[in-house]
Amino acid sequence: MIELRGVSKTVSSGGQPLTILHPLDLHVPNGQCLAIIGPSGSGKSTLLGLIAGLDSPSTGQITIAGHDITALGEDALAQLRGEKVGFVFQFFHLVPSLTALENIQVPMEIAGRRDAKLRAQALLDEVGLHDRGHHYPAQLSGGEQQRIAIARALANDPPLILADEPTGNLDSSNGRHILELLLQVKRARGVTLVMVTHDPSVAAIADAQLVLRDGRPVAAETTATGSRPA
Repeated sequence: MIELRGVSKTVSSGGQPLTILHPLDLHVPNGQCLAIIGPSGSGKSTLLGLIAGLDSPSTGQITIAGHDITALGEDALAQLRGEKVGFVFQFFHLVPSLTALENIQVPMEIAGRRDAKLRAQALLDEVGLHDRGHHYPAQLSGGEQQRIAIARALANDPPLILADEPTGNLDSSNGRHILELLLQVKRARGVTLVMVTHDPSVAAIADAQLVLRDGRPVAAETTATGSRPA
């Protein structure tokens, strides 16, 4: 599902090059749940953004579902994201002026699906919020908003779900329910799930872990290889 070869990211900081992510190889097979874990500034979100095609690597190649996204133009990349990737964010990123049902419909309407409303209601049912579709985000709890965000991520049946600190803005109880829901989605749909987290208890539910520190993998039990600290 995901293949990275020699992927790195360097930016300019104060006129000097700053390497956020050192050259990294990574293989995530279909249906696996990978947790990317590490402290703040370790390169976790940078790596997720590169996998999502939201940023370009300084070196290397990224393949998603057989497509080399580093070779795609903006239009083709946007189309691939719409078809192949669902996103779940720490702060939900729901449109405040739209109801829960309408937020879920947005990706399907962009894709031109005629069954958007019916499918949005089915997704509401799947995440356990059958009667909340007419509510606006401000009328929902944090846990409910994240459930809506998960339903929206599933709108176009993507084979890959990317979650950036999906429990980071929730209390422990709601966080546990969201993790259970993500695992349920993974099992039921056979999707590949990549989660960024700083919480070892969240990472513990994953099939594999990639631990980053200062932009380098530091844990032996990962599916990644790359430059190690001296």
